[in-house]
Amino acid sequence: MNKKYLLLLIITAISFCLTGFDLNSNFQIKRDVPPKLQKLVNAYPDYLKSGTDNELIWKDGTVMQYEDGAGKTFNDLLNDPDLEDMMAQDYTMGADWDSPPPLNFEPGRIRYEPFFLKMYGNSAREVEANLVPVKWMPKSVNGTVYITSVNGVNKQLEKVSEELDNLPEDLKKYVTRTAGTFYWRVIKNTNRLSMHSFGIAIDINTDYSNYWEWEKNVKYKNKIPIEIVNIFEKYGFIWGGKWYHYDTMHFEYRPELLNNLH
Repeated sequence: MNKKYLLLLIITAISFCLTGFDLNSNFQIKRDVPPKLQKLVNAYPDYLKSGTDNELIWKDGTVMQYEDGAGKTFNDLLNDPDLEDMMAQDYTMGADWDSPPPLNFEPGRIRYEPFFLKMYGNSAREVEANLVPVKWMPKSVNGTVYITSVNGVNKQLEKVSEELDNLPEDLKKYVTRTAGTFYWRVIKNTNRLSMHSFGIAIDINTDYSNYWEWEKNVKYKNKIPIEIVNIFEKYGFIWGGKWYHYDTMHFEYRPELLNNLH
């Protein structure tokens, strides 16, 4: 074999070894961090450190599996998801989304509960310890709601409140009244905790809201203007009105699902 060609093969092989293998991990091939796992890490910098090909690593050293590899029905996705299931469906910001939502399209409604229990509190008492007051639309209502300070959710809701306060009067009626923030409870007819349990959700005026359970069917209904949705989304809150099983009063802080996160 030509010596020059042989030398080239050796150099190529060494290069592959150095870049394709982790020399400290029994020569296992390195795999890239899944983009959505990286997006999850980026969304919560106070708590999350990094990801691997199939692990979420918290700053305190806790490791959570990203994908369990199990095949799942839709009910399984709701009741026994992994982190990958939670991130799988793409939430679309703004007005350019598929309305009504396609069958069982639920970005954000599929939640890996241990993630939220660890981040926001494992009991009502633990969550309550981090609740702080937020002035709700001080120029129009001067009300007070309580929301968690973890991840600065209270500061983001304050920004939402300020922008809602400056809406035209015909839009304010949807948000001057609120229907609750923190409430440790399970979702009706399930064993799953509501996101209100973690102090990261707020419901707006029920007089103008639709909820599939109230309607006794999933034929889509909505009265909430997109101008209001846009403001919440701008500051990290997703809207339950973009779910197949719709909940148009409901907003929850889920920055990992929003495409304005860099």
